[in-house]
Amino acid sequence: MIEHLFGSKTRLKLLQIFLSWPDKFFYVRELARMAGVQLNAVRRELTNLEKVGLVNAVVLKKGEGGHTGGERFKYFRLKTDSLIYPELRDLLVKVQILEEREFVEQVRTRAGKIGFLLLTGFFTGDKEAETDMLVVGHVKPQVLLKLVHEFERSVNREIRYTIMTEKEFVERREIGDRFLYNLFEAKHLLAVDEYQLSR
Repeated sequence: MIEHLFGSKTRLKLLQIFLSWPDKFFYVRELARMAGVQLNAVRRELTNLEKVGLVNAVVLKKGEGGHTGGERFKYFRLKTDSLIYPELRDLLVKVQILEEREFVEQVRTRAGKIGFLLLTGFFTGDKEAETDMLVVGHVKPQVLLKLVHEFERSVNREIRYTIMTEKEFVERREIGDRFLYNLFEAKHLLAVDEYQLSR
C-alpha cells in the first residue's frame, strides 16, 4: 500500500494539495497546474490514489461544489473518512516541517548576509499576518526570490516576504512602526537573530 502513496514526486505533490484543501473539489487540469506536472502523470497518480481509497472521483453539475464550468464535470476530492487519512495527514505535516527547515537554512546561507529572520503568517498559521517572512541584512534579492519560488512550488502557496536593512529595521523599531509592532505581536518564529534585534 505504501508504494502506491509515495512512489513518485507527482503523487506526493497531489497529496500535499489535497491535504492543504481537504474540502475542495479539484479537476485534473487544475491539479496539473498546481503541481506543475503533465496531465497524464496527474491522471495516473489519481488512479493510484483512488485504488488505495484516498481520493473520490465525482461528477458535479453546474453550481455544485463551487463548479462553474459546463453542465457536468469530473472532479476529485480527498476522502477524509479514509482509514489512513489521519496518519497520512500527520506524516505530511512532518514532511512540510522538514521542507520549511531546509528552506530557512537555504535563505540563511545563500540569500546574503542574513542577520535577522522572522517567520509568521503561513509558517505559524496566522492568516491575519501582513507578511510571511521578514528578512533583515545584506540580502541578495534575486537569490531570495529564486529560493522563495522554489519553496512556493513545494508547498503550493504564495509566500509573502519583506526585506529590510539592519539600519531600516532599527529605525522603524525605534519609532514604533506599526508593521513591525504587528509582526512581533502576532504568532511568530525567530529563525535567525544574530543582531539580537528582537531584544
